[in-house]
Amino acid sequence: MAKRALEPRQPALVPAASECDNRVMTRPPLAHALVAEFLGTALLVLLGDGAVATAILFDKAGDWMVITTGWALAVTISVYLTARVSGGHLNPAVTLALASRRDFPFAWVIPYILAQVAGAMVGGFVVYADYMGAIEKFEADRVITRGAMEMGKLAGTAAGGAGIFTTFPAHDSVWGNFFSEALGTAILLLGVRAVTDRRNCSPGHGFEPVLVGAVVWAIGLCLGLPTGYAINPARDFGPRVVACICGWGDSVFRSHNYYFWIPIVAPMIGGVLGIWTYDRLIAVSLPGNETADPPAEV
Repeated sequence: MAKRALEPRQPALVPAASECDNRVMTRPPLAHALVAEFLGTALLVLLGDGAVATAILFDKAGDWMVITTGWALAVTISVYLTARVSGGHLNPAVTLALASRRDFPFAWVIPYILAQVAGAMVGGFVVYADYMGAIEKFEADRVITRGAMEMGKLAGTAAGGAGIFTTFPAHDSVWGNFFSEALGTAILLLGVRAVTDRRNCSPGHGFEPVLVGAVVWAIGLCLGLPTGYAINPARDFGPRVVACICGWGDSVFRSHNYYFWIPIVAPMIGGVLGIWTYDRLIAVSLPGNETADPPAEV
């Protein structure tokens, strides 16, 4: 028997149909999706890095709860903003993972990633503009020279202030840090697929972004300290470029033995492993595909 033609797929971790609207949503034009990914990732970085800046610059550097909660809420709000237009990826690791299981067109992967990185850079620039005075006071109070390095690392608290924008590891183990970032991203995709799969215990379209944020919060609280849990190449690389432009120079790339490549490569691998782990070990045991999310191939 010939296969029926596939229905248009929503390139998303959220379902194609809303509980508030019985109409089936087809994939929006690429240009619209890219604008949503750009704005969503900009908002994500603005709020997330803003939480980091609040914790570091105002003598709350030990308050990890502020940072993890801020990032969780940033993800939740950004997914609400973009889910019905672009799928709410906001993360190259998510985009690649969905493409790897044919839920997203491979031709859209590079445009999505470029939009995400550009949005992350804009978010980083806005954070710098908003906290510029506080950053300068932070440096003056601690006698920090922006971009200066000691023993191969950016000198000063929070990597001399660059840690507001991007991540740096607590330890120097290359493969340990790689494993930590890959593990965190694998759990991200595993958890997100679980809370958005309508065949499982998904709470419904309107509440799913809250649980996506909760997944990110759990990763930060439980696994985040070794590397700062970038678990998103755009979130890490875009603001790192901003820090480079805003005075920290190429030290943000050279610091910690050129650590910058790990939060780019490891999440891309971890995301694919996480989503395929869910599909191969959980999804195969769930009820039929009629209500699968994203829509199943017939």
